[in-house]
Amino acid sequence: MTLLPRLTLLAVLLSSASLHAEPMFFTPCSDTAMPGSLCSGLNVPGSYDDQGRAVGNKDAMHVFVRKFAADVPAGKPAKGTLWLVAGGPGESGASFYSLLPTLRRSFPGFEFLIPDHRGTGHSSRLCKVEESEQSPGGRALAGAEWGSCFAGLNLVPEYAGQFSITMAAHDLQALIEGERKAKGRQPPAYVYSVSYGTQLVLRTLQLGPLPVKGVIFDSLVPPQTDARWDLSQRSHVVNTVGMQVLAQCDADAACHAALGEPAATLYRRVLDKTQADPALLAKIPGKNLKNFLGGMLDVPNARARIPYLLRELDQGGETELASVRVTLTQAAASLGSYPQSPLSIPLVSIISNSENNLQPSLRPNWAATDIDRDEEKLLFTSPLPRILLGGGLPTYPRDAYFGALPAKMPPTLVLQGTLDPKTPYAGAQAQVQALTQSKAGKVALSTVHKAPHFLLWTAPACFEQASTRFIAGKPAHDCTL
Repeated sequence: MTLLPRLTLLAVLLSSASLHAEPMFFTPCSDTAMPGSLCSGLNVPGSYDDQGRAVGNKDAMHVFVRKFAADVPAGKPAKGTLWLVAGGPGESGASFYSLLPTLRRSFPGFEFLIPDHRGTGHSSRLCKVEESEQSPGGRALAGAEWGSCFAGLNLVPEYAGQFSITMAAHDLQALIEGERKAKGRQPPAYVYSVSYGTQLVLRTLQLGPLPVKGVIFDSLVPPQTDARWDLSQRSHVVNTVGMQVLAQCDADAACHAALGEPAATLYRRVLDKTQADPALLAKIPGKNLKNFLGGMLDVPNARARIPYLLRELDQGGETELASVRVTLTQAAASLGSYPQSPLSIPLVSIISNSENNLQPSLRPNWAATDIDRDEEKLLFTSPLPRILLGGGLPTYPRDAYFGALPAKMPPTLVLQGTLDPKTPYAGAQAQVQALTQSKAGKVALSTVHKAPHFLLWTAPACFEQASTRFIAGKPAHDCTL
């Protein structure tokens, strides 16, 4: 714990933990995105002070929540409640809707509550007009909306601070406590979060204890102040996983025989060919083979085809590339498309550059040419470092919670894939170690070998096994995709 003595900070946070928890009551949703679901939400302050009190208009924003009733016989109560916190930043809760079958198997008899954290989905947005559902692009920015949205945010740079991780954490705290207040009985409640959502839940737990029986972190973020894994290093994280995938091909007799040479040797030759042949490069989505293959690492079925795609590109074929593109399209489509699905790019930029990109302070004069040199010898890359370099939106100052950990945590399960190209396995191990050493609570790591990011989606059988054991109070087991 930094900046404030642990006991003093804990006392302050505990005293203010329930100041803004109001009951939530659900009614049938007015939209048709998920028939049968119920909707609610809370009007929340635009900003909170250090004690969790409203600053200015106490009802300046709205946070949307969708509820899916428990799959239990009529008249029977739910066995429990699971809150699902999406990643991003900028992602809405809609990313979970198509995954309800896996969730129902993993948490039988549970009801599911899925919020859109501020700045996403149907909750209050950064650009009220341009990101409204009635705008030309719907929740996504389109055409001239990019310019007007960005210009408006730069006119009032202090507004960015209202969409910080800490402000969203206060919202989540109020939602969970408010929902418990509305119930006459108290079935066990749990919180599940993925990727950036794990950072948001960690921040929420810093504000004070939550009335939940346990927390599940899927694809846990690394320690916030460790420069090895900040977002400017994403290409290096991606490349580490990509090289592991190529090494696995070399170690597999059938894969190695199909290539007839080390996979990395083949890949470097293909890279040289694409750089020398504009026609070949034009066939690659985005005209960037390193980025394209880096993106394939997120989808197990596509990842498995990387060696064979390289072989075909070396031979001048196109069948494998077409097949991979179909696989990636189907994978994206499996998450569904809803009016609240589009990612909030302004929120991504503001939170990422404010809290998860250490580059400006470590390398203040870093430029695109520096990224080119930095990535020159990498075989797998991400477009994220260049996107963050562009900036274009204001940031907010880091607060006392930056880089710190909760003083107290409920029983916690971490689900982490060894081939995660976004929140690296080594980073999750470091975060688990830090949480364990802090003695905040019991934290168990369940390793999913050969799995990528977002295990609820990419490794559903392993997710189901780990989750059912966790809610039954059984020790965590490792699994293999």
